[in-house]
Amino acid sequence: MTPRGARSQRVAVVIPAKDEAQAIAATVRAARAIPHVDLVLVVDDGSDDDTQHVARRAGAVVVRHSVNRGKASAMETGASVVAMRDVEGAAPRLLLFVDADLGETAVATAPLVPPVVGGQAECTIAVLPPQPGAGGRGIVTGLARKAIEKATGWTATQPLSGQRCLTRAAFDAATPLARGWGVETGMTIDLLVAGFTVQEVPCDLRHRPSTNDLAGQLHRGAQYRDVALAVGARRARRVRVPPSRRGDNPAKQRPGRPYRAWAEPRDGEPAETSSPDEN
Repeated sequence: MTPRGARSQRVAVVIPAKDEAQAIAATVRAARAIPHVDLVLVVDDGSDDDTQHVARRAGAVVVRHSVNRGKASAMETGASVVAMRDVEGAAPRLLLFVDADLGETAVATAPLVPPVVGGQAECTIAVLPPQPGAGGRGIVTGLARKAIEKATGWTATQPLSGQRCLTRAAFDAATPLARGWGVETGMTIDLLVAGFTVQEVPCDLRHRPSTNDLAGQLHRGAQYRDVALAVGARRARRVRVPPSRRGDNPAKQRPGRPYRAWAEPRDGEPAETSSPDEN
């Protein structure tokens, strides 16, 4: 049964973009075809090319940072602009974050929306198929996966995936976002510790992978640094779900199923939304 109001739930696609003039038009057009989407917003993060003009001609609303401020800042800007365009008295739009280089495959992020619209999860994360030409060895992915598992009990398939659909409440709970390439890892930990439900969803997407040349190695080095900083900041603040309080049994996890880190409170016991100082 479709939850009341689900059919009228609106979705805003937010696309952070930096020098993506070649791909952005196809990405915008594909995003506009996703069911429930009534707003596609491109945040041009200080591009040196014609990204903003190409995106606007393709039908997107465009806001621009005069200088490059990074993905997390672009995501926060996009969410703020969407909030200003929400209709008073109506449910806030869901936020669907899409990478600018997905091109026409961006429409394949559509499966991320129904679990959030239907209330099964407050955040869905795309699991992509193997990408031709990818040069990484999984070191950064492994760091992120182990950090999320240690903090929350959840073993993510693709912890670095940037294609995510969230409720407004979930996004607000995850802010301020971790800087740089640590944004996805930090967001996942913060959401699960705050009591939100997360679900991975397979999506047939294609993007521009980092190669094994010098530029690709430098990119992965920056990723590793930023993920490590995001993880270290949360460990220092003891942002975690203590093992004794974890809900869904990690040993019984199945890919693609919703995951909630906290156990249901016992009778008469208040629910917790942040990690206590428990060893």
